[in-house]
Amino acid sequence: MVRNYLQNEATSMLSRLGQLQPFSLSTPMVAAASPSDEALRAVTDHLINTKKELRAKVSSFLEKLKTQGIDGFASASEAQASYAILKLRFNNILDQQDIFADVITQRTEHQTGVWIAGLDVIASDALLPQKGLYQTTPMMCFLERGHGAAIRRARTRLPGGDLNPVAIIQVPRERMVGSGIASSLIHEVGHQGAALLSLVESLRETLKKRIGLAPQPEKLAWTLYERWISEIVADFWALGHLGITATQGLMGVVSLPEYFMFRVKLDDPHPFPWIRVKLSLAIGALLFPDRQWQKFEQLWQHIYPISRLDEEKRSIIAQLEAVMPAFAELLIGHRSNALQNFTLGSLFPSEARQPERLRELYSQLMNRPETAIKVPPSLVFAIIGQARADGRITATREGNLLSRFLNHWAMSRAESRGSNQKGIILNHFNNGKETSKKAG
Repeated sequence: MVRNYLQNEATSMLSRLGQLQPFSLSTPMVAAASPSDEALRAVTDHLINTKKELRAKVSSFLEKLKTQGIDGFASASEAQASYAILKLRFNNILDQQDIFADVITQRTEHQTGVWIAGLDVIASDALLPQKGLYQTTPMMCFLERGHGAAIRRARTRLPGGDLNPVAIIQVPRERMVGSGIASSLIHEVGHQGAALLSLVESLRETLKKRIGLAPQPEKLAWTLYERWISEIVADFWALGHLGITATQGLMGVVSLPEYFMFRVKLDDPHPFPWIRVKLSLAIGALLFPDRQWQKFEQLWQHIYPISRLDEEKRSIIAQLEAVMPAFAELLIGHRSNALQNFTLGSLFPSEARQPERLRELYSQLMNRPETAIKVPPSLVFAIIGQARADGRITATREGNLLSRFLNHWAMSRAESRGSNQKGIILNHFNNGKETSKKAG
């Protein structure tokens, strides 16, 4: 009886496993909304491989039951435990499928799906191999409620322990569509880029040495910067691509009631919002010298004055601000083995994206909008964000322009696929047929 029960359960699992279709066969969307070929291939190949692995294990389990019966196991309970492990693995695969489905099925939404595909293009542009120092990874975006963004980085663990084949970036729906969306998006790209270059590790090593050499009044500030370095590097990545657009976007995201702005938790890996914006302003002023940084700093201090804070919080802020210029210089000039002969600051196109240059490009863009076709997507957002900072564009005009650009980038990627996309779909279809036959 135990043998028949387990055979029926395992055979049923094989049948259900065979019913899992690749997304190219199960998710309708317009071509422009589809993920990149690289991302779709990576996700589908990953799921096919995990299903093949489980199918082989279930088949081996069934063969053992068929040839040896329960006697092939130490006991009936041992046989049940072996099946239970297979069932847990099946649920891991379903969890993984659902993670990717949340990203892909959202692209069936009218207009939103195409915008998301345009965000994919921006993310890929912001992760282009800096100085050829690393290999890029496929990127997929999706929208979610809430204020902040998040990333499930490529090569991190999925449920069940498998490595994630793509980077999945969650961006706040509330930011669509304006230049602030690029700040949130490229911040998350920065987490992936930092991992590819081991920046958090190398910066922590440098900062720990600095803590050891710092005089006592500075030790707390350097310790906090070391603790917060993961988020700071991601903000730096956005700044390097977007300039003032990154800081404006950050201000929009973290603008919360005063209690949250100054909620200082010394063991938190995230900088408290007020100081995070101050850091962005300080680093931005070094990368892109311009009077606008002082203007935005005055604005920030005016809407969030520190005069009402208690003495302890004011003391911590004073210590952080005292070493902030030295910390910003250390960050920009950081070197490591992964960076080879380059500094961290030199990885980004800051020279070509100085404020005056962005202002010139905006004038050209307005006179000849078709020229934007050849401009990198992150640069387009930097140009329009600079115009917003300068008061040269209304929020309505900004949204209309960026919507058009997102549509254009998504359609251009779709048109470049051609027959290659058909090949991917046919390959996935064949794998699906093979799965169904084996499951039967």
